[in-house]
Amino acid sequence: MGATDDEYEIAVVGGGPAGLTTALYGARLGHETVLIDRGGGRAAMMADTHNVIGVTEEVSGNELLATGREQVQSYGGTFERGFVTDVVATDDDRFRLSTNDIDILADHVVLATGFSDERPDPPLPRNAKGLHWCLHCDAYMFVDEPVYVMGHGEAAAHVAMIMLNLTDDVDLLTRGVEPTWSDATAEQLASHPVDVIHEEVAGVTNDPDSGWLEALEFEDGARREYRGGFPMYGSDYNTTLAEGLGCDLTADGEIDVDDHGRTSVDGVFAVGDVTPGHNQVPVAMGQGAKAGIAIHKSLREFPRSTEELARNGPVDSAEVPAISPSLMATAVAHHGHAGGPRSESQAESDVDQPPS
Repeated sequence: MGATDDEYEIAVVGGGPAGLTTALYGARLGHETVLIDRGGGRAAMMADTHNVIGVTEEVSGNELLATGREQVQSYGGTFERGFVTDVVATDDDRFRLSTNDIDILADHVVLATGFSDERPDPPLPRNAKGLHWCLHCDAYMFVDEPVYVMGHGEAAAHVAMIMLNLTDDVDLLTRGVEPTWSDATAEQLASHPVDVIHEEVAGVTNDPDSGWLEALEFEDGARREYRGGFPMYGSDYNTTLAEGLGCDLTADGEIDVDDHGRTSVDGVFAVGDVTPGHNQVPVAMGQGAKAGIAIHKSLREFPRSTEELARNGPVDSAEVPAISPSLMATAVAHHGHAGGPRSESQAESDVDQPPS
């Protein structure tokens, strides 16, 4: 498909790590790709980036995402800041995406719309300075520190017990709500050294210099010191677009996908936190890479099948390469291309090499 201002082979909805990686693979593998992102999202909330090889921890989520957008654009991908209000299938087996400003036609759609954590009522510690959303990302920060887990369901009880792997000081705060965990979980919890606190939180004390949590105050007048903790109240998956397209959902409300992000609707993929699995930046990136490669395999022109060759004859030299002129020009000029701009150290290295 020859791309115009609003026609693409791949349209990615959502600019978190999963969506960015899918768009990066799409553009770098020679497909006209657009990434549409409204901003915000779970990754943008990260004060520090954890568990991503090659990315140091002082990199914030917003810095990580901004670098990703720059990478996608450097390979010829288009970035649009906007909110996708609707996606519908067209009569010619494409998809029309409507935003507040423009309409986009695409051969394939990738939904990387994520989810939102259900927030408990205030008072609460400051986000990323005592209030943390990802156990596997942030638990390391609280080794041998006093920790709370907030909630009254199965997930809260199990996370409280899991935190005992890293610290011996764990409180489970139900905040005045009757626990909904099972009898079996209650018996299990009673056999672990977790203090279950039923009083409602009445106030928060933060360090005046760093802003980090120091303690929580309770309605019975008690004051308990904590370094941080995890609210466990469930997730709200952003599946409106998927449901409008007729994509199957899992029993837990995520978009149901295969191992390469394919949904139950041909041409529609989903990646990242809106799908089942661990909600981790490296996992999201891996899902985006898998989806990008799967879409590439479905879009690439060559090799043509033996049936196509029998029908239409050999590939004419004028038909190759299949990459569009604009993406070809971007690739040739890119510093990652063999013929692109070369660094001074690369040039010096070449001079030092003996002739072959």
